[in-house]
Amino acid sequence: MVFKKLLGALGVGGPSVDTVLQPGPALPGGLLSGEVRLRGGGSDVMVDGISLFLVARVESEGQDEEVEATVVLERFTVGGGFRLAEGADHTVPFTVTLPWETPITELHGQHLGPVLGIRTELEIAGARDKGDLDALAVGPLPAQEAILEAFGQLGYVFRSADLELGHIRGTGQQLPCYQEIEILPPAGHAHAVNEIEVTFIASQGGLEVVIEADKAAGLFTEGHDTVHRFTASHHAAPQTDWNAQVDAWLKEVIAGHEAHGAPPSYGDEHGDRHRAGPGTGAVVAGAAAGVAVGVVGGMVAAEVVDEIGDAFEGEEDEESGEEG
Repeated sequence: MVFKKLLGALGVGGPSVDTVLQPGPALPGGLLSGEVRLRGGGSDVMVDGISLFLVARVESEGQDEEVEATVVLERFTVGGGFRLAEGADHTVPFTVTLPWETPITELHGQHLGPVLGIRTELEIAGARDKGDLDALAVGPLPAQEAILEAFGQLGYVFRSADLELGHIRGTGQQLPCYQEIEILPPAGHAHAVNEIEVTFIASQGGLEVVIEADKAAGLFTEGHDTVHRFTASHHAAPQTDWNAQVDAWLKEVIAGHEAHGAPPSYGDEHGDRHRAGPGTGAVVAGAAAGVAVGVVGGMVAAEVVDEIGDAFEGEEDEESGEEG
């Protein structure tokens, strides 16, 4: 994956940057490798710094409507402190570690919806310029994949994936946004819940699995949500019977949902999901294509984002969460 950018902030004839990421999906908490390839412009320049930004496109609730924003999830300094001669080529290899909470963008090679990118920024003589964005594919950790597969084996079907601004109280969340994977229940559970939303809060020590059950209001009943939090181990993933484990989780969630009013096992005493920050998000160009097994299951939720540039259009004016 490659992008090229003539550094407009540095003037006509400035250096160009071409950042190449190692092919294939990365993993949350895993390594991302590549190289930044520079070509000198019309004069010698001192490159003070090279930074990579992991960014995500999200939608947040404004006062009157949903607004899009680009959130910086992590910043990596990968080079700097060297002179780039006129017309010269210079390559800076890098290997960085992605945050454990990095959202999942694909499952079995099929796009789920969230749009992530890597942006390169050069600092030369006090001027900074943002390069174009390159799409970043992120696959699930083994435990995440096994849990999603178990949902599919139990008859649940993928609907969409959201990136939402804010924090889930009672979890160890570190990033400014979190991912919700929305799935629909099988017919046998449709009377109890309309939708299940799953959020993974990953860390080096394991997974927090937040499951929210949603029941819309009926003619004679009120709608309500219940939220439960469970934990899973990275190390125990290969030995775990995930179908049985996820089934047990769902029984607890649905039982708590049907007994609306009983304290669930999540967060504070009200069991509500609390969000802080500028607002709650919505679907980020959600998508899923059919695969033979698993929760994705062949149900197309929305259109896949074809161009990363379109997804991040206007991000220079709207970007939030970045240090100046």
